[in-house]
Amino acid sequence: MKWVYTFDAVDKAEADVGGSWEAVRGLLGGKGANLGDMHRIGVPVPPGFTITTQACNEYIKLDESFPNDLVDQIEAALRQVEEETGKKFGDADNPLLLSCRSGAKFSMPGMMDTVLNIGMNDDVAAGMLDHFDDDHFVYDSYRRLIQMFATVVMGAREEPFEDVLAEHRERQGVTDDSELGVEDLHEIVDQFKENVRKYTGRDFPSDPNDQLRMAIAAVFRSWNGKRANDYRNAANIPHDLGTGVNVQTMVFGNMSGDSATGVAMSRNATTGEPNLEGDFLFHAQGEDVVAGTRRTDRIEMLADKMPGVYSEFRDIAKLLEDHYRDMQDMEFTVEQGKLWLLQTRDGKRTAQAAVRIAVDMAEEGLITRDEALMRVQPDHVDFFLHPQFATESRHDAVRRGDMLATGLNVSPGAAVGRVAFDPDLAERWADEGKPVILARPETKPDDVHGMLAAEGVVTSRGGRTSHAALVARQFGKPAVVGVAEMHIDLGDRTLTVAGRVIREGDWLSLDGTNGQVFHGRLDTRVPDIDDPWLTKLLGWADEVRQIDVWANADYPQDAERARAYGARGIGLCRTEHMFFEPERLPIVQKMITAETRAEREEALEQLLPHQREDFAGLFRVMDGLPVIIRLIDPPLHEFLPSFDDLTSELADLKIQIRSAANLEDMNRILEAIDEKSHMRARVEAFREQNPMLGLRGVRLGIMRPSLTRMQVRAIFEAACAVSLEGIDVQPEIMIPLTSHVAELARQREVLEEEAMAVMAEQGITIDYKFGTMIEVPRAALTADQIAEYAEFVSFGTNDLTQMTYAISRDDAERGFLVDYLSNGILEDNPFFTIDRDGVGQLMEIALTKAKSRRPDIEAGICGEHGGEPRSIALFHELGLDYVSCSPFRVPIARLAAAQAAIETDSATAT
Repeated sequence: MKWVYTFDAVDKAEADVGGSWEAVRGLLGGKGANLGDMHRIGVPVPPGFTITTQACNEYIKLDESFPNDLVDQIEAALRQVEEETGKKFGDADNPLLLSCRSGAKFSMPGMMDTVLNIGMNDDVAAGMLDHFDDDHFVYDSYRRLIQMFATVVMGAREEPFEDVLAEHRERQGVTDDSELGVEDLHEIVDQFKENVRKYTGRDFPSDPNDQLRMAIAAVFRSWNGKRANDYRNAANIPHDLGTGVNVQTMVFGNMSGDSATGVAMSRNATTGEPNLEGDFLFHAQGEDVVAGTRRTDRIEMLADKMPGVYSEFRDIAKLLEDHYRDMQDMEFTVEQGKLWLLQTRDGKRTAQAAVRIAVDMAEEGLITRDEALMRVQPDHVDFFLHPQFATESRHDAVRRGDMLATGLNVSPGAAVGRVAFDPDLAERWADEGKPVILARPETKPDDVHGMLAAEGVVTSRGGRTSHAALVARQFGKPAVVGVAEMHIDLGDRTLTVAGRVIREGDWLSLDGTNGQVFHGRLDTRVPDIDDPWLTKLLGWADEVRQIDVWANADYPQDAERARAYGARGIGLCRTEHMFFEPERLPIVQKMITAETRAEREEALEQLLPHQREDFAGLFRVMDGLPVIIRLIDPPLHEFLPSFDDLTSELADLKIQIRSAANLEDMNRILEAIDEKSHMRARVEAFREQNPMLGLRGVRLGIMRPSLTRMQVRAIFEAACAVSLEGIDVQPEIMIPLTSHVAELARQREVLEEEAMAVMAEQGITIDYKFGTMIEVPRAALTADQIAEYAEFVSFGTNDLTQMTYAISRDDAERGFLVDYLSNGILEDNPFFTIDRDGVGQLMEIALTKAKSRRPDIEAGICGEHGGEPRSIALFHELGLDYVSCSPFRVPIARLAAAQAAIETDSATAT
């Protein structure tokens, strides 16, 4: 079995896996594959080799033992690296030092382990002093190895080592480890060795070969570490891929003179602007840049300090971006004026950046429009609709002096929560339903679970390529980093800015878009979509998608937002929602509890103008587009007070009689008792054992025809009136909960008679459709019969899922369904993602049968699945005409519908 490939053997790796670059990434990991690929196209890469992901999986399978021949293959690859570099591993006179880094198929920044400067010991350090004549560089490198090896490989805690460094900084009056003198570094090396003995019970290994083998094993083990598992769970990365291990010749940015190290993106990872973005440090190694322990310089400053190096790096960035056809995240080191690339990968980016980069690259001709659409995830579009701070609330906070500080705006959006200084506490509070802001001096990979739980992240140190920035961008968490004015004391659990102390549990508000930190809770608002790149991308999506996108909207303001977001119709207007308005609910209750027909008709007459105006408002907003209005669906008891509440109130009133102050009070209480008793009696009359399967929907319309006739009259009176204003009105009346064709036939006959009467009265003819919801399995199975009386059908997938599974959504999502999902009984929540095998099959049967009777029948879906991307893919396959979803999901549905069409075309082509 071949476990090891040198960087110049990437062609061999590609041949071994059948020529697929995706398979090469699976074999070597993304970092290893790209290192070999960069070497192949002439990018300066320090020599090295990659141990495959298969070796990692075998190591785990063998109870953390190296597979056969792995050590022999490592030694053979090491000899080749020695030949390429002219150096020898473990040799004191001309030493070769190595780095050992993880690299899985999918990038997981900082989640697994890295060890630098492998191969150093006392003899090698002495030899390096003779060779480099730079004590500071040599002992800085040596102390880094011991600290990293102890904590990463040998399991020691970081604090004892950081305490040693802090003691020396304080003694010398400096703030940066790079400012420590040579004598300090000599002492630190000795103290670090003692720490290793004290905290691990073992000596620091002086044999370079032992160091290398132990480091490789540590990287393998880190694949199953908590932070890596948490990250994979959050990013939906499979747990069985394993990680590659990249062993690479060390190049040193911490030498004196013109040496530096940095991380940079080929485009701005926050905004998507087509400019280099990144950080670097002179006299440093890579972890200094991402750890946030030193204040970094912007990449543009490299042009002033090292113009030749900057120009070469800019050209390489362009070469790599063109080669990989995506924005690149690159790590580089400059050793005494020589530029080396240590890795490249597709860069993590914010939602805004993802959209702009995709659009810009398509317009530059680097990718196609279809590729641009596939590069942007529905979650990216969703982020544009995340709340931002309301302008007035922000201004008020500034006036109050509650704007604490500003930092780097590395991940946009607004976040409000109680500040927690510990990631475990952040996770616990979030599990309890508390919004949390995680505040840390800088984040480390072990903090990732707290970052994922938090609403937002703020750090006092770090730059745009720090760990906090990368993870926040990856998961869409608003973040502000490098807030230099802010001092975080993890011991006292406080955050201090200019003498103002914020304690754990106090409220903070973060503006990741502008890099601002506020004390207190700012109000948020939902933004309008006004990003020009998103507008263009969604326009491309509309050209590609084959399924239309409508919206669920009950009020004109909802319809306005839906239309602004690109909805091409209203797929569901729930008329009962209008009944809950405060001025209408008493009338509705009067209509329900009326004991005579005259009382009921009087209440309906009062409701008619309200309903008419509601529909007129919708028609005006949706000029020229269809509006589906669902007649009343829920059981009538939902509009009445609770039986238990009324009983409790009656008991209280009866107690009050005893303390009535006078006859007037007594009469007032008795009148209230009479009123409540009457209402309770009427509520009792409407009580059902299972109201969601009782008198509701079409059944209610049949039993109370005057109610649905009033609704249809309101619809057509509104349509006639608005059409006289020159507006193109397209009403579609939807009858809910049909289970038998006879129900639909009976109700349509009554309602269409009312519609005809209104149009005759007004002298106006309106084009209209009658249809029904399919939300009962029997309706799906008899859809051919239903199509006889329906010009359209709309799948109510919420109820259809409940009835197919015999699960009450409200109860199950608070109970056993959670266990079903966590234990793998169900892979997905069927109320979130459509059940393809069950509900999806019912939908397919219904569509086939309905079209057999009425080939041109209009078919859509108006359940919550209408805005969920994987569900939309199924609806596209089924050939639905439209999906209807919340106005806020409309942009997401537009993109998801386009992606479904592209994937179908791609599958057909292959």
